[in-house]
Amino acid sequence: MSMRAFRIAYDGTPYYGFQRQPDVPTVEDTLFDALRDLEVFTGDKPAGYAAAGRTDAGVSAVAQTVAFEAPDWLMPRAFNAELPAKIRAWASADAPADFHATHHAARREYVYHLYAPATDADRTLAATVDDDRFDAALEALSGSHDFHNLTPDDANTERSPDLEASRDGDYLVVTVRADGFARELVRRLVSLAHAVGTGDAPFEKIDRALSPTQLPGHEGIPPAPAEPLVLTRVAYPDLEFDTDPEAAASAREIFERRRIDRATGARVSREIREGIAE
Repeated sequence: MSMRAFRIAYDGTPYYGFQRQPDVPTVEDTLFDALRDLEVFTGDKPAGYAAAGRTDAGVSAVAQTVAFEAPDWLMPRAFNAELPAKIRAWASADAPADFHATHHAARREYVYHLYAPATDADRTLAATVDDDRFDAALEALSGSHDFHNLTPDDANTERSPDLEASRDGDYLVVTVRADGFARELVRRLVSLAHAVGTGDAPFEKIDRALSPTQLPGHEGIPPAPAEPLVLTRVAYPDLEFDTDPEAAASAREIFERRRIDRATGARVSREIREGIAE
């Protein structure tokens, strides 16, 4: 047995987050069940186990990373043999014996797909967004700040994220990078920038959110919905990941099939909407 890190992709929508919890399905519980079925470990968790992050309920991932003591034969394709299709291992790397997937991550990247029409929006569904105001909000939220008003955490709320967005039709694709994140921080950053971009909140609310003063309850900033958020990258400068071609091809096929299923569902919803008489 030696320490090995695995890249894990998953559709988080059916799960109650990454971290295991009693009585509800989580990604981590599913990973552990697969490893027990493969007889990689017995007991509470694999030796040396740690994960790069704890994504919230509904959040998906391309490059979640877990590391633990694994036998030489445990390649991603073998791991996938006991995993459901919604969770796929697709790359792995040999790691030092003291490697810790949480503490040794140098950079994490999330992408949020925000439905944010720039013009002609039906305000019953979504307010139109002024891209310039939205970008200015992201710029103001970037850099070193105490984000105690944008997380339920009580400690370690000082972070230094970089935020940027690009428009893709009716969506703003928001990329957020930092060495680490407080709980719900990415979704609350997106929520605040969106409120400023639509004009529902004044730009000065950013200054109030970043000030030492606790925002009163009625001015609190709720997290944006979880489902549009994806953990896209976790950087480990000293690790070299090898893609398992068979596992990666299988993962791409599975997630393409899921994309088609959801696109088909969207077309059906549109047909129903357009068929209902006014």
